[in-house]
Amino acid sequence: MAPMGIRLSPLGVAVLGLLGLGLLYHLYAGFLAGRLGLSLPGGAASDGTGPAEVDLRELLAASVAAAEAGGAEVKRVREEGALGEQRKEGGGGGAGGAQAEKLTRGDLASNRKLVRLLRGAFPALQINSEEHLDGDDQEIISWDRTIPEDIKKRVQPIFVPADSITVWIDPLDATQEYTENLRQYVTTMVCAAVNGKPVIGVIHKPFTGYTAWAMVGGGANIKARSSYNEQAPTIIVSRSHEGKVKQVALQTFGNKTVVIKAGGSGYKVLSLLDVPEADQEKADVYIHVTFIKKWDICAGNAVLRALGGHMTTLAGEEIDYTGSVANDGGLIASINMNHKALLEKLPVQDKTSQN
Repeated sequence: MAPMGIRLSPLGVAVLGLLGLGLLYHLYAGFLAGRLGLSLPGGAASDGTGPAEVDLRELLAASVAAAEAGGAEVKRVREEGALGEQRKEGGGGGAGGAQAEKLTRGDLASNRKLVRLLRGAFPALQINSEEHLDGDDQEIISWDRTIPEDIKKRVQPIFVPADSITVWIDPLDATQEYTENLRQYVTTMVCAAVNGKPVIGVIHKPFTGYTAWAMVGGGANIKARSSYNEQAPTIIVSRSHEGKVKQVALQTFGNKTVVIKAGGSGYKVLSLLDVPEADQEKADVYIHVTFIKKWDICAGNAVLRALGGHMTTLAGEEIDYTGSVANDGGLIASINMNHKALLEKLPVQDKTSQN
């Protein structure tokens, strides 16, 4: 005798089956999203609980757009002539040494464009900028998520966890030179570091419109020069610390070494590369022997890494782009040269030089 129980009609069986499939699909979709970090635009998680993954190709495109938007502000303010120069609170400590660093309307206007665009496009990301935003200014500057053709051709989508990314922004590199109207040295820069390693670098020259970009493991629109002089290299150094760096350079490479003084870390990195700009000087090695902020050097570090070059402290240590904003170990940068040999030539007493 069959056991007593509830009998379902064929329609009921079908309905229960569909409900079961729907439940399984929902559970699997949630599991898959969690495992793969499927994300909505801007790095928001698909379930709204927090950050998931970011496409580095999109972040590169947004970084280029932001650097160029900031650069347009830098150029506009300079051409208007009302720079509104002031000294930053809290003294110096950047490339300008112990003296308080300058701040202009160009720095602030560029910073606003850069930060607002990137924060609007990728709200989950940590953004470190040299300047601060007005707390009452909550406007979001939209980015249309268009990826330029040159980036599409060279770079494939690469997804990484949003919480592994730190963005470093320098809205106006070479502010001192900007106030002196030495326009060739001025750049705007964006860098994205993944787990502390610089991966995306964008260096934009506002007064010529030239933009260099590169992504480690992705592609670049810039390349190294065909040759470098390792025996008697041309060294590029800061205008602010020329005396001390020149002494180190001559002690390291000999009295025939040529030392170029220049403003802006972005400009100095570009001097090592094949840049089709008439106002861009050429150098073989970039050396800085004092304290410098990470937003000054992250973009250049990423570009060099993407092209097979190096930027390290004077002690040969990789620079970590998490935590403190300061790099107090100096730096030496090169490409297509024996970086280890360069480090070994440096005077021991200067390898940990600080301001």
